[in-house]
Formats: sequence, structure tokens, C-alpha cells
Amino acid sequence: MQVTPPTFEHHREPLGIGESAPRLSWRTVTDTGGWRQTAHQVEISTADGTVLTDTGRVESAESVLVPWPGPHLGSRERVGVRVRVWGDAEDDPSPWSEHAYAETGLLEPADWTAHPVTPDRDAPTGEPLPAALLRRDFTLTGHVASARLYITAYGVYEAEINGERVGDHVMAPGWTSYQHRLRYQTFDVTPLLRTGENTIGALLGEGWYTGRLGFHGGRRAIYGEHRALLAQLEIGYADGTTQTVVTDEHWRTASSPVLRSEIYDGEAYDARRERPGWSTPGHDTSGWATVREIPFPSAELVAPTGPPVRRTQTVAPVAVVTTPSGKTVLDFGQNLVGRLRIRVRGAAGHEVTLRHAEVLEHGELSTRPLRFAAATDTYVLRGEGAEGGEEAERGDGVDVYEPHFTFHGFRYAEIGNWPGPLDPADIEAVVLHTDMARTGWFECSDPLVNRLHENVVQGMRGNFLDVPTDCPQRDERMGWTGDIQVFAPTASFLHDCSGMLTGWLRDLSAEQLARPDGVPPLVVPDVLPAAFQDAGAQAVWADVAVLLPWTLYQRFGDLEVLRTQYPSMRAWGEATIRLTAEGDGLWHQDFQLGDWLDPQAPPDRPGEARTDGDLVANAYVIRSAEVLAEVAELLDSNGQLDGKEDAARFRAHARAVRERFADRFVTPDGLLSSDTQTAYALAIAFSLLPTERQRRGAAERLAHIVRGASFRIATGFTGTPLICDALCAAGEPQLAYRMLLEKSCPSWLYPVTMGATTVWERWDSMLPDGTVNPGEMTSFNHYALGAVADWLHRTVAGLTAAEPGWRRLRVAPVPGGDLTWAKAAHDTPYGRAEAGWRIESVKGGKDGKGDVLVVEALIPPNTRAEIQLPDGSAPFEVGAGRHAFRHPYP
Repeated sequence: MQVTPPTFEHHREPLGIGESAPRLSWRTVTDTGGWRQTAHQVEISTADGTVLTDTGRVESAESVLVPWPGPHLGSRERVGVRVRVWGDAEDDPSPWSEHAYAETGLLEPADWTAHPVTPDRDAPTGEPLPAALLRRDFTLTGHVASARLYITAYGVYEAEINGERVGDHVMAPGWTSYQHRLRYQTFDVTPLLRTGENTIGALLGEGWYTGRLGFHGGRRAIYGEHRALLAQLEIGYADGTTQTVVTDEHWRTASSPVLRSEIYDGEAYDARRERPGWSTPGHDTSGWATVREIPFPSAELVAPTGPPVRRTQTVAPVAVVTTPSGKTVLDFGQNLVGRLRIRVRGAAGHEVTLRHAEVLEHGELSTRPLRFAAATDTYVLRGEGAEGGEEAERGDGVDVYEPHFTFHGFRYAEIGNWPGPLDPADIEAVVLHTDMARTGWFECSDPLVNRLHENVVQGMRGNFLDVPTDCPQRDERMGWTGDIQVFAPTASFLHDCSGMLTGWLRDLSAEQLARPDGVPPLVVPDVLPAAFQDAGAQAVWADVAVLLPWTLYQRFGDLEVLRTQYPSMRAWGEATIRLTAEGDGLWHQDFQLGDWLDPQAPPDRPGEARTDGDLVANAYVIRSAEVLAEVAELLDSNGQLDGKEDAARFRAHARAVRERFADRFVTPDGLLSSDTQTAYALAIAFSLLPTERQRRGAAERLAHIVRGASFRIATGFTGTPLICDALCAAGEPQLAYRMLLEKSCPSWLYPVTMGATTVWERWDSMLPDGTVNPGEMTSFNHYALGAVADWLHRTVAGLTAAEPGWRRLRVAPVPGGDLTWAKAAHDTPYGRAEAGWRIESVKGGKDGKGDVLVVEALIPPNTRAEIQLPDGSAPFEVGAGRHAFRHPYP
């Protein structure tokens, strides 16, 4: 038996954390069947090994997000923690886990002595700004025992010390609601320092702060007119003394070779303008200007709750394409998010152009879907010694370039003006995304379904770049609230996105609660013009305030996210009470986004859904109010708040709207006022049909509509996550399978048959003849319609959580369609869980196949699982370990 080193909150790297009492989690690795923890012991020590806290044996089965057992930590405090456990049949404890170390960041505003400094002096011109270099020399007088750099920016930065890059973060500090929350990073820079002369520097770009954001041309300087750097280098000497180097008026600034670097338009880099050694001591700064101090941020400086954006993969081109017009295009075989890294030899001043797009149309790079995003990088060669010969052979004189402060969504890259013959080995794609741990997998016997699932995974990776964006390629890339609301169950199975989404929810709360109506914005951070708010609150999108925290609680078992987000959740609940208070007790509004991108909506009018927007809105009012009531009761029972009154209020609200919903939208026979797949999916999945007659009638009608559509999908963003579950609840799981496996357009597999490697925004983003949908909004990387993967995990493979946080599991596969096997795996907080099934042929069976169904499961230690076999037998419970069940299968 082995106990893993404990983790702290949801941190992958607990350096510079913002929690003074971080909760602890650990896993027990054992082959003992049915093992359950009965007690644990936690020991907390200082960095030098002095024990601060020893809990002794604590009788408890808890091992996930266990409350911090020691005194609260102060700023900059570093501790080691180890754990051991007892099982229910064991007198002796396990061996101690290895120590895990955590260190707090700067927890109080007074901990900051640095001042923000800007290289910008003039008023904004409306044009992109070149990235700026900032630097400062300093002297160290003794041996450095430890050093920490606390750093953030208005804009995006890359820091260096003595010519070495600090950390491996990309697009740091990331995108938050800068007027409310500014995230900072903490780096251990001890190895980069030396006794004597040292230099610290940073390359500072625009990023989301002053760069162009928004569609239809967007706006610049939404958050402020001037970029700034805020850095605090704290050095501890071996003799116990300290020294601090901060951003202040002593820093200097100069131009950089990055002439522009924009999120939408790309980067222009002139290597001839490089300043070799700019971040090392002794560099000539005679031509450098002084920086200007600006006021300290009024926003809260916060430590990250999730991992940073990183380079996670490199992808080589799979083909070189010559287009009909004679251009050279590289195909990377996968629609991805990132940028190119090139190795190029040529004369000084030669300019190479790199254009990016997701698809080819008529053999050429298709840039129309990018709208106002140029997605183009240019590189002007340094050219020293790049003429070939021995010098070039050994690698000297080769320019190596990767953009700094931009990213693109692309599969294809057009390479313009390459000097000499192009060797595709000299170009690779660098994949960027928030560095979340992968936690979920799915496979089945159908290769197209496997490709669909992989498309969902790839789409999530590309769109989880610091914020959960809608798309990563055009002039948008915003944190649309409706998209993540419907996709969150899938996301939280595939990756550990808890820390990232927890931070994003805090931005949502800050934006929402700053508004007088308490309505969440459509995007977070909110950069939409005021005109977008004039359309009024939008159901499905605004419901993210309630439903995303609830999903995170269900999947990660984190009650704290509910407590923290409760003011935001409650504010939206109160808003829906106001919205339904007038007239007939239902929410009526001229325009709802509703079932956005219904496949029947015209290309230029994506909001023209067949399902009544009022029906969608009121269904969601009920759903959110019922969840909110449950949250209030849960927080009340756990002593987090006095929630009895809220629970009663929101439950009564849900009941009243439910009654009016049935009167307005449902006939006595269960037919709905909108005779659509989405309407019936909502009514069935949200249990909005009060009588058995109505439930039976709605089930029959939904099945009839699906058959009448020849099993093609007819849902948009709202109906798609629910349609397969609704069919299963209606007693028609084989219809759900038939819809899943349909290949004609619109369907989940149609894009796969067209070569898609990510999920599309529209069911027909590319038409059968290979032309791109004529609509203005045509993304080939949009995760919302990939929400069906949650059904693949829970129902097709049969693996889901039966209690919040996977303390109890449910294994209940529903075989169907032409599949002969399916399986899923998930790294739960307790360890790896697996579930799956396969059909085994038994000699002598009918047609020699399909005789026995084998259901298999792996249940992690310290959990139990409910098993529901597809033979209709009563469910039963099993403990940890591997299990297999066999029964005849017709």
C-alpha cells in the first residue's frame, strides 16, 4: 500500500499559492479489494524539517479537500506535508507518503513594494504598439539561498534574468477582468542569480490589455491606455539577510525587434533589431529611456488557482501542398491552437510570411472565416552567416523564430517568400493551451465515433487558453458563458479544469455583481460593447452563474466553489424572479439566443431557431432555481450559511414557473408548443412534464420527430447536450445511438466524414461540396456541440459519479447501435476508475456472435460503486478493485 504525496487545493504546482489554509487531497494505491480508509495522520513541517503540526491519528474516511489541519500560513511561507492512512481491516498505518511542498505568495496588499512602470508616454494612436524591452541592473553581495520573482503586467510579458528566460509560461499573466482582478505569478529564480552584477528584464506586449479585442473591427485599450510591468524580486542570502529589487523609476526601456504582436493579427518581428545581451550585465544602455511609474493597481492582485498556458506539444507537418495559385501550404494534419516555430537561412533583411487558417477551400487557404483577424506573422531575417557552407552545416547562422504574444487557430499554414527550397522539417507547430492534466478517455468499436471524441478533446484543448473561449481563430476568442455552461460536464471529465474554471468564475462574479441588475455578462471577461447588453438577459448563457459551479461541485466535490460563488448564483436567481414577476408569471422577452445555431437557421441569421426562445428561457429558469434551492440547503446543512429561507424562496419560484410552464407550453397529451427536438429534450431532461400521460406523450412525440428527421440532429447549443439523454429517458436508447451514428448532414459524424479534427461551430461549417458555409460565423473549432461526449462517457461506456466528487461511482452502460464494445476511464480524486462492456461470441450462439455481454469496472480505493447491468436486474454495490460481470445478450 502506498499513499501519494498530498496535493494542495487544485494546484498542479503549489508555488506562490493564494490560500493561507490550503485543503489537502491524497490517494491510496493498493491492490486490496474493497479497501476503505478509516483514519489518517497529517504532518506539516517547515522547509528545514521542523514539525509544525502532527495531527496524530484522525478517525476519518475523508481524503479529498481535507481541511488544513495546521495554523494559517503567512505570505512567502513554505511548508512540507506528508500523510499516512489506516484501512478498515488494518491495525498498522501505511508508510508515510513522500513530502509535498507548498509555498504561499504575497497574500496581503502591503506585501507589495514594487511600483508599476510603463514604457508608454504618449496617448494611444489607435495603432498596434511594438513590444518594449525593460531592464534593470543590480548587485548581489553574497551567496543566494533563495530568490522569488513575483510578477504581473498590464499586457503580457516574458521575463529574463542574466540572459535566461524565467519560467515557461506563455501569454502571462493571462486574461482576467483586469478592472477587478489582476493575476500575478511566482517563480523560483534562485539558479539564475549569481554573486556580483545581475540584470533583470522583461519583454512587454499588448496582449488583451491594450490590444484590439472584439468583432467588427473591435476596440483597442479597453482596459487602459498604457501597458505596465509590476515585478518584485525578493532575494534571501545564506546569512539570513534579504534584498528586494522592484520595478520603479530606475528601470530603463528600449524598443524591441517585435514590431507588433497582436492576438488577432499576429506578430511582425525584425531580427535585425535584436539587442544581443539586453538582459545581461554590462549591456550598453546609453540609448535606453527611463520608464514612468503609474499608480498601483486598484484591482485585487490574486495568485493563480489553475495552471498557466504552456507549450504542450510540437506537431510536424504531414504534407506540403502547392495550391492552384502556386502558393506553398503546410498541412499539420490537425486543427490546433498555437503558432509556428521556424528554422530559416537567408540574407539579412529577407522577409518570410506565415499565414494561418483552419481549412482549404478550392485548394487555397480559406481566410474568410477569420473575418477581421489577419492571423499572419512576418519574420525579417538576421541573416548572419546564413549563406551555407561549414558554418551553416553545424547550425551557425540559422535564424530560429517563434512568435511571442500571439496565437492562431489553424491546421494549414501558408509559407510566403521562403528563401530557397523549403524543407518541411524546418517548420513545426507549437501547441498552446492551459496546462491542465488529462483525466478522461473514451474508446469504442466505431472508428468514426472515436474520431468524434478525439475532436472534442482537441477542441477543448485549443479553446481552454487561459479562459474558456468560443473559438481560437477569428476576431473573437472570448469567454462566452453559454458555451462553457453546456460543455462543462464534458470538460470536467476530460481534463482537471477545476482550478482554471474556479478562477474564471471569480471573474464572472466580479463582472456580474458590479452590474446593477445582477445579470451575468455574455462573455467573461466582459469586453462587449454596451449595445450587446441592450438585448436583455439571455437564458442558457446567464445560467452559467448557477449551473457551472454546480457542475464543478458534482465533478470535483468542492463545496467551497459553491460557497464562494453563492452571491453570484443568488444574484442570478433573484434576477429571474424579477424577470418572471410581471404579466403571467413567465419570462417573456423579444429576443433570446435560445437554441443558438439551430441547423435550420439561415447562415446569416444564426439566432433564428425553431424552438421558442420563451420556452427555452423558462425551462432554464426552473432548472437554475431548483439547483439554487439545493445549493442553499447544502450550504445550510454544512454550516456555510443560513440558507433555509433562500432554499424555500427559490424552490417556490421554481414550482410557480413550473406550473405556468406546463399551462403555457404543454398540452394535456404532452405535446409542446414548439414541436422540436430541443423543446422535447428540455421538457424531458429537466422533468417539466407533470403527468404520466404528458411524459408518455412527449416521449412518443420526440421519437417520432427524430425518426421523421431521418435521425439527423435538429438541435443547436441548447438542445444538443440533452437530446441523447432525453431519448434514453424516453425509453428510446437505440434512437439515441441511431442519431449518434448518423453520417448525413446535420449530424455529429458528418464533420468527421468531411475530415474534421475538431468540433465545428455549425453542423455544416463546411458543405458537402467542400465549400465553406457562407455565414459570417463559421468556426472549425468550437466545443459546444461536442457536449455529446458527456453522454458517451456516462451512458455508452457507463461511467459516472453517483455522489459529488466520485466518492461513489455508478457503472451503468447502455449498449446499442452497431457497437460491439465501449470503454471509458477517468482519473478521479481517489484514483483511476474504468467502466466498459464488450459483446463476446460464444460457440454455438445464434450467427456465432452476440451471445454474452461482459461488463467490466475498475473502482478506485476508498470508494464504492453502484452497478446497473443492462439485463434489467436490480442494481447492486461493489467495493474497490476490478470486477467483471457476464450475462446472456440477445
